[in-house]
Amino acid sequence: MWPYPEIVAHRGGGALAPENTIAALRCGLAYGFHAVEFDVMLAGDGIPVVLHDEMLGRTVAGNGKVPDFTAADLMRMDAGAWFSPAFAGETVPSYAQVFHFCLAHGIWMNVEIKPAPGFETATGRTVAALTAQWLADAAAGVAAGVAGASGRPDAAALASGWPAPLLSSFSHDALLAAQAAAPGLARACLFDVVPDDWRQRLAEVGAVALHTNHEKLTPQLAAAVKAAGYGLFCYTVNEPARAREIRVWGVDAFCTDRIDLIGADFR
Repeated sequence: MWPYPEIVAHRGGGALAPENTIAALRCGLAYGFHAVEFDVMLAGDGIPVVLHDEMLGRTVAGNGKVPDFTAADLMRMDAGAWFSPAFAGETVPSYAQVFHFCLAHGIWMNVEIKPAPGFETATGRTVAALTAQWLADAAAGVAAGVAGASGRPDAAALASGWPAPLLSSFSHDALLAAQAAAPGLARACLFDVVPDDWRQRLAEVGAVALHTNHEKLTPQLAAAVKAAGYGLFCYTVNEPARAREIRVWGVDAFCTDRIDLIGADFR
């Protein structure tokens, strides 16, 4: 059984807003999406930020690698101007900012642990530990009958059945570290091409789901994953006809950049 939303906005707002920003989350909400996928990487001081690329230059102007900068440095950088002048000044958010925005608005999170090379274990451990702590803090607010920090309705969102995040990663080491740091959080293995030993890899990290590139999925592989009892999620599906095709194969859920073509209630 897949207990999570079935249609997920890729990197917050898909192709309609600068990826991995608060503006992207607001865009997804405007299109009715209460489920998002985004990427988390550690800054040089060990604080997690929401960015996809290890190297600056694509979505954030500049040179160097994310681990070369502190989180405060990165959070002053413009992450919106590359997309459109209308988003100039939209900055790199911290994981804390994105997490609490999602919690406050009842947005389910597929948190992709995206470690820079050499930081796999540290990233998995930090992201999982913080996620578990923030969830515990929100749950404590529910038990106390109060809203979350700064008056946000974090606790109310959790109390109304808001599902806990799903952690995913291409990095096996990051998932092992996440499992050790917060074994109660659900995990998923990400693959571009699903390897022959996928069953072993999922078992080793205690995964509940397999996430993969829809372009390389086959009906036979989809059936095998489902028969093994795992959830099956695909990225990044942008054509309605293809979305319907893989759903027939047994795919439980997928993320999309085309939130304008494939709505949150797509069938």
